[in-house]
Amino acid sequence: MRYMHDLSSWSLLVLTLPTENATARMRFWRALKAKGCAMLRDGIYLLPFTPDREAALRELANAIGESGGTAHLLRAPSLSHEQEAEFRDLFDRSNDYDALIGALSEARKSVFGQAETELRRLIRRLRKDYESIVAIDFFPTEAATRAEAAWQDFVAHVDTVMSPGEPHPAEQAIRALALEDYRGRTWATRQRIWVDRVASAWLIRRFIDPDGRFLWLTSPGACPPDALGFDFDGAAFTHVGERVTFEVLMASFSLESDPALLRLAAMVHALDVGGAPVPEAIGFEAIMAGARERVADDDAMLSEMSRVLDSMYAHFAAVAKSAAQGSRPC
Repeated sequence: MRYMHDLSSWSLLVLTLPTENATARMRFWRALKAKGCAMLRDGIYLLPFTPDREAALRELANAIGESGGTAHLLRAPSLSHEQEAEFRDLFDRSNDYDALIGALSEARKSVFGQAETELRRLIRRLRKDYESIVAIDFFPTEAATRAEAAWQDFVAHVDTVMSPGEPHPAEQAIRALALEDYRGRTWATRQRIWVDRVASAWLIRRFIDPDGRFLWLTSPGACPPDALGFDFDGAAFTHVGERVTFEVLMASFSLESDPALLRLAAMVHALDVGGAPVPEAIGFEAIMAGARERVADDDAMLSEMSRVLDSMYAHFAAVAKSAAQGSRPC
């Protein structure tokens, strides 16, 4: 196979691992694998050059030297398209992706009947496996596309099991609404609230309808006609296009100028439908999972998580204020 692009540069690590320290040898082998290094031959490892990858290899080379081994870091270009193809083939992750797809298929068989905490633990473990392959897939092929589709399908399947009635994105305009028309109302969503629903309920109570009351529905069809439904198909407020319900509520009630809410929205979006990673997301999800183990019902869950969201909002607001003050001219 001939590549019709510029020839790549490669970082090469030529090493001899310490012979009398089996623990150190194992640690270095694992580090080489985690960084996605390909082995040209025994003691010679290869990575496509980028400054960050080369810096990581330099740190590893220093650690090998400090442990009694030797390591030399070199950089070299491919000399021909044939050599480029040969080197790139060393980084083919098709087998890794196929193994992941097989693991997803097996896991799918065990989803029904598992507790929600076990399902979330399963999702986290498989997401870590998937992301570890993607992180070292320097030359994605069709196998990467197949794996991404399998992963998204698996996540959707688990979401369906954990949250029956999860809304499908609607294609409609988001109308600007007046807050005074939505005071003292009854709001309804699916019971066993999770990220988007608990954050939306907090947003409603904190910024839209402080005196509103909430109903937790056994199914969307149980929503009373006079209640304002949210986060289910056919609800007054639900997913629209790429936006989750929290973001739709923000847009509907002109709350998008608040930088702290925008930070929360990015977190809710990432946890609910995926997308760009948000540093706070993992911690928030862990707190929710712990709260689910501790509290008895959705009213208690909303109360518990409202304190967390209040604190996060205050933190994001302080960060935004500090950044704005720092950008002002003297």
